[in-house]
Amino acid sequence: MGALIFGGSDAALRMTSHEIADLVEKRHDNVKRTIESLADRGVIVRPQTEDEPVQDAMGRPRITQVYVFTGERGKRDSIVVVAQLSPQFTARLVDRWQELESGAAALPKTLPEALRLAADLADQKARAEEALAIAAPKVETFERIADAEGSMCIRDAASTLQMQPSKLTAWLSANGWIYHRAGKSGWLAYHDKQQAGYLVHKSTPYTDRVTGDERVNEQVRITMRGLTRLGELVPRDHGRMQRASGYTNREHRGSAHH
Repeated sequence: MGALIFGGSDAALRMTSHEIADLVEKRHDNVKRTIESLADRGVIVRPQTEDEPVQDAMGRPRITQVYVFTGERGKRDSIVVVAQLSPQFTARLVDRWQELESGAAALPKTLPEALRLAADLADQKARAEEALAIAAPKVETFERIADAEGSMCIRDAASTLQMQPSKLTAWLSANGWIYHRAGKSGWLAYHDKQQAGYLVHKSTPYTDRVTGDERVNEQVRITMRGLTRLGELVPRDHGRMQRASGYTNREHRGSAHH
């Protein structure tokens, strides 16, 4: 594994995508694709790039482009990247960051200084764990739909979210995502959800078999951004609805026995 880079006390700690690849035992190009995918979806901030001299499989020198994570934000984002690639290596990454930070700090000379250093390290570890806990649900959501593109109908979205289409439709209607217009048979998207990029309308022309008239069928479709948002909202609300339903059913069964 390549040594992680850090400067002196006046330099910001830094870690490159190449070093992360060594750490999690993955190909560097796979690590870069994961970083780019997470950045495109807004989970992390896209880090700056640098040219780094390396040797290829034949031992020949060449230049490769690496992403560079620096500062507290870079530390947090690198943890998210490793959690996406290989969750089992997350603790190793956190420990390595702390090792770098400890090495950059002056050794304590008195007991009060030692106690302060211990408290600082504990606080840094707590912040790193908190950042990972916050990012984990979103990373899991993106992982479920990483291969999806474009938009999808409500039925396919329900399948992706692992729930029944009727329950997802009911949730969308109850929470101000879709509505019925008088005289229309299908669902329509609320304007604010279209503006947010969560929903789109797909218009499909067809010929009425009875009258022969040309008509247009409009279907609400859920975008990848909308699916990501639903992945964060629906499971939580769906769980509450299930618990409430279970409680109501128990009450009903209890009253039936009296």
